[in-house]
Amino acid sequence: MRRPITAFSLALASLVAGLWGPTACANEQVINLYSARHYPTDEALYNDFTKATGIKINRVDSDDAGIIARLKAEGSASPADVILLVDASRLWRGEVDGLFQPVKSKTLETTVPSQLRAKPTDDGTAWFGLSTRARVIVFDKLKVNKTDVDTYEKLADPKNKGKLCIRSGSHPYNLSLFGAMSEHLGPVATEKWLKGLVDNMAREPKGGDTDQIKAVASGECGIAVSNTYYLARLMRSTNPADKTVMERVGVVFPNQQSWGTHVNVAGGAVARYSKNPANAVKFLEYLVSPQAQNHFANGNNEWPVVKGLKLDNPALQAMTGGDFKSELMPISAVGMNQIKVQQMLDRVGFK
Repeated sequence: MRRPITAFSLALASLVAGLWGPTACANEQVINLYSARHYPTDEALYNDFTKATGIKINRVDSDDAGIIARLKAEGSASPADVILLVDASRLWRGEVDGLFQPVKSKTLETTVPSQLRAKPTDDGTAWFGLSTRARVIVFDKLKVNKTDVDTYEKLADPKNKGKLCIRSGSHPYNLSLFGAMSEHLGPVATEKWLKGLVDNMAREPKGGDTDQIKAVASGECGIAVSNTYYLARLMRSTNPADKTVMERVGVVFPNQQSWGTHVNVAGGAVARYSKNPANAVKFLEYLVSPQAQNHFANGNNEWPVVKGLKLDNPALQAMTGGDFKSELMPISAVGMNQIKVQQMLDRVGFK
């Protein structure tokens, strides 16, 4: 069941904890899920888990920041068992704030690549990536040469002055990309690169990734940055206007000749004060099964973390032939750079 997080629900946290606590659920198998995934296609995924295991899922929806705030407010009274977030920096923040319970699972440790999960400790691993989304460059095929935007570095090249559209620099998707660039280039060169992005903007940052894609198609911008699943949605749409957009724009997976394209993760963790940790781990293990991984790819246009799966998603296949070179940098390192990157953005005037 879906319950949006509001100020009212936050004020009733202790009451909810009582309703969902061990006594109330003593006679049934259950997990309480706090999820930042707002994708209707995930409903079938959760229903299949319940059918297969008999474990009921009680679901609370919010964004990443809202979930982190709620967990902090609830403390040890929190009824949460599983946390699903959609950004590496938020996963790292939850780990640093002690909101997750380390997990030891051979299934998760052998299935999820090491760079797509938290650095393990003697107690276990704090969180695991469950799906990825590549951050790619979109360009106007009528006005921009693909070779002028085939790396992230070229976004700041003076030849692209007045062409760039991008969402807020403080959005987690961009903070993740910029954190990765800081690892690749070093902080000094990254700040210079960010200044170059500001200098090349066609307009001030606004809107989401889909807005950037449409701005390129309309001619307002020449280039933009987007997560791949936004592009895949437009590619799979039956709306004639969306088809027109995709006819106008091209897509580049940057840095294929160097370190690879940046990927961000949607990931999961067991809540620190989970009352049902065994069921919580079973749910995370289910989410890396071939069935669930194919669902992430085909249902929500995300890339699976499990290698070797056949993708039936026509949009993902069309973009890359089903595969591309992605960076191998640990996602946890990217998350650690978010504060440093935000300070850079303030200095260069990136809104």
